[in-house]
Amino acid sequence: MTAFLSTLARQRWPLPVLVVAGFAFCLAAQFVPDLINGYTQFVLITVGINIILCASLNLVNGYMGEFSVGHAGFMSLGAYAAAICTTKWLPATPATFFLAVVFGGAIAAVIGFLLALLSFKTRGDYLAIITLAFLMIVKSSWENIPYVGGPRGVLGIAPLTTLPWTFFWVVATIWVLRNLVYSKFGRAIFAIREDEIAANAMGVRVREAKILAFVVSSFFGGVAGALFAHQLQFINPSSFDIVKSTEILVMVYLGGIASLGGSILGAVIFTLLSQALQPLGTWRMVILPLILVLLMLFRPRGIMGLRELPWFLPRRELKKK
Repeated sequence: MTAFLSTLARQRWPLPVLVVAGFAFCLAAQFVPDLINGYTQFVLITVGINIILCASLNLVNGYMGEFSVGHAGFMSLGAYAAAICTTKWLPATPATFFLAVVFGGAIAAVIGFLLALLSFKTRGDYLAIITLAFLMIVKSSWENIPYVGGPRGVLGIAPLTTLPWTFFWVVATIWVLRNLVYSKFGRAIFAIREDEIAANAMGVRVREAKILAFVVSSFFGGVAGALFAHQLQFINPSSFDIVKSTEILVMVYLGGIASLGGSILGAVIFTLLSQALQPLGTWRMVILPLILVLLMLFRPRGIMGLRELPWFLPRRELKKK
């Protein structure tokens, strides 16, 4: 199977064909009645949002080797920013929705930049503590701002998140991250993950690389939040608590660290498993974190840890295999 995938990847055509076919399917599902039912569309959109969340966090936790636990905070920034755009500032149309999603991602990126400036003055496990505190601060802030509904949240958000829009942002996320991790910058963050002191001695601008990776991760976390808000049509602060961050961490470490293919796999498996466990009610919140514990004990790198699907590898990487 690996040899077959490698052969297809060297031809350079299957991935673009799959992208076009996937987008055509999404358009058909959107405009052809009864092609797929509403629940299936909801699950597929959730899978797409989770892929964006998982791949963006993997940039920091997997490729760079840091440990952030506050990704739900950036998701909430994007969700609230986009929701305010379409409910209070702009008409809720597909054109303004694109602007709202970009705005949500930009707000998350700006806050991520400010947080990174403070966080990466330290080393070690302090990033986990800082991002956890950041998540708690953001959640408490939403609960105490009347303009965004306080504890009640934002109601009446237009259902603008569709399969085509979700597929577009998934492809954009994977494309940007793939080009980023296989660039000179990508080699820099690989070096930081392996040995930060050695990377600094070799001339890598460690702090600048960490900040850039964190900002990119924050942006796509905000994009996922914007899509999430316009999928559920309602958000409140409790939607973005430590449980949500734990779910994203489970997806990252289930699929595999430092692997875009692993991010996709982890998001798909987690979403389907989460839907299957819905009848268990609150016990689902026990089982999913337990999966994270078991992963850390028995397979800390995940299913595809430090490996990549051939289709995501650039030509120079394929020649090495």
